[in-house]
Amino acid sequence: MGQILYAAATIVVGVFLCVAYFWGSNAVLDRIFPMKGPQAAANVRKANAIRPWLFLGPSILVLALYLVYPVFNSIWLSLHGSGGQEFVGLDNYVWLFGDAKFLESVRNNLLWLVFVPSMATFFGLVAAALTDRIKWGNFAKSLIFMPMAISFVGAAVIWKFVYDYRGADQEQIGLLNAIVVGLGGDPVAWITVPFWNNFFLMVILVWIQTGFAMVILSAALRGIPEETIEAAILDGASPLQIFWRIKIPQIWGTIAVVWTTITILVLKIFDIVFAMTNGQWGSQVLANMMYDWSFRAGDFGRGSAIAVILMLAVTPIMVWNIRNARKEGN
Repeated sequence: MGQILYAAATIVVGVFLCVAYFWGSNAVLDRIFPMKGPQAAANVRKANAIRPWLFLGPSILVLALYLVYPVFNSIWLSLHGSGGQEFVGLDNYVWLFGDAKFLESVRNNLLWLVFVPSMATFFGLVAAALTDRIKWGNFAKSLIFMPMAISFVGAAVIWKFVYDYRGADQEQIGLLNAIVVGLGGDPVAWITVPFWNNFFLMVILVWIQTGFAMVILSAALRGIPEETIEAAILDGASPLQIFWRIKIPQIWGTIAVVWTTITILVLKIFDIVFAMTNGQWGSQVLANMMYDWSFRAGDFGRGSAIAVILMLAVTPIMVWNIRNARKEGN
């Protein structure tokens, strides 16, 4: 109860301070530039030019404090030793590209980049096309979208029960091993199988992101002009031809946005790997490795170097995604 009251008080105080800030800042602005007298017209123009910044100012300050500053601080730390005091230049980057775990992380991240966006986008597209054709399509969409409401850690816990392994002489409570044993096979410790365990982890993110892809692509499919589809039907095109040759080309821009959005998420993947394997058995990824070096080993130099590499990998895709989204909007 104490925590609930504390949270409620925080919300009330926060809202009150926001209202007080906006009311007070506008009152001060109106006193500096009064809307009366011989300079009224000029004061109105000046006040209108400044007023938006009163609203944007706190947000810009917070963004600068929590986004911009950490970027430059990470770059600075990556050029220093473990304690952030001794300047070592590019030594952390030299170590990075010679470290076997880092190369393993890069390989695994590339696997995630190839598998997850393609599978999530594909299944989302198929789900969007099929659910629009059935009467209970909205109910089906809600079921497919439901995993999006689950946190990555929560999803990892759910799938731990799917992949759970007990000794061969014990009863299997894991769904996958229960099926294998029921079919006469031997149980397998799925998430400890090198290389393939990466795909078992990727399935979790595909399961989550398929709902996101479905919702966006469903809206794009509904935006296709009916005239083009009717014309294709009159020309004798089959449903499959209409889908691949008429619909897909018209929503290709949306597909690309969905693909790149999931790609950015995949590059930063951490929670699922941390909760399922913690990077063991050949499943290490960049974000998890950065966490290990920074907060477990206490080497902020090497951890920051990994963070910088991760940022450089994400930035081009993010910029392209923003530009493409703006084109779609225009």
